[in-house]
Amino acid sequence: MDSSTLYPLKFKPLYKYRIWGGEKLRTTLNKNFEESNIGESWEISDVKNNQTLVKDGSLKGMSLQELAETFTTEFLGTHVYKTFGTNFPLLLKYIDAKKPLSIQVHPNNELAENRHDSSGKNEMWYIMDAEDDAEIIVGFSKVVTKEEYQDALKSSSITKILNKESVTRGDVFNIPTGRVHAIGAGVLLAEIQQTSDVTYRIYDYDRVDAKTGELRELHTEQALDAIDFDVKDSYKTSYSIKENASSKLIHTPYFKTNILAMNGNLKRDFSNLDSFVILMSVEGSFIVTYKEYNYSIKFGETLLIPACITDIEIDGKGKLLEVNL
Repeated sequence: MDSSTLYPLKFKPLYKYRIWGGEKLRTTLNKNFEESNIGESWEISDVKNNQTLVKDGSLKGMSLQELAETFTTEFLGTHVYKTFGTNFPLLLKYIDAKKPLSIQVHPNNELAENRHDSSGKNEMWYIMDAEDDAEIIVGFSKVVTKEEYQDALKSSSITKILNKESVTRGDVFNIPTGRVHAIGAGVLLAEIQQTSDVTYRIYDYDRVDAKTGELRELHTEQALDAIDFDVKDSYKTSYSIKENASSKLIHTPYFKTNILAMNGNLKRDFSNLDSFVILMSVEGSFIVTYKEYNYSIKFGETLLIPACITDIEIDGKGKLLEVNL
């Protein structure tokens, strides 16, 4: 196959049961599943044994790994392929938290490689919807020592030393490795992260999983080595939006995310990127045009633009996250 075979790709999501999951992925984002307590929709994933497959078209059924092996730089981009080979570097999700997630932390690349033969897990959140009084936990509210942290953990008072943020639609947070965090009840968000499924649970409110009848595993000792105890003046990402243009949200060494605030038509030129581009609809619906073919992105859907596709047109009203390396 040559690069002319490539086209904008949708993948069949993987739906994940979570003890804290709800119904909004189905009722709000119109995801198609029958199970209860689905907390995550993995939109694009190359995690081992959890690979999403192309949904339709001539490449239907191919995994990210197979696409990368078949098309290499045409699919990934030259610098992405040189850095990651045929391993797709990002995992993209929509998350519905009916109940609070565990308080947790992710290891950096070095720790994750040594312990789990995995990359680290730097990630970011875009809040798509939040119920009244919904909040997240991100970072510490004050300077604490390791000993004070451990004492708070033992006495189940850990939440008293953590920073809580009230959230509303459009809020953005960077969650680098080492930053303690948790999504609170009533939050629906888009998550962009490195391809990793390594999470250290610190505290889980002594909940019993109805499926197993057991408390979920905690990773107290592993987490201690991973935590960044620094306190930040602010944890929320500030950004500005210009209509029908690409505006910067969060750029890190692991991913770059912009936001497109759309009200009409926009031409996008990716010829200088040397990377695939992923579009996530976090508000509204859109039509992407490439070579006179139209590809829809409804609210809560995701579309991958291979690196060899450098010019597209987008038409619609709402907001898209635009992700690349």
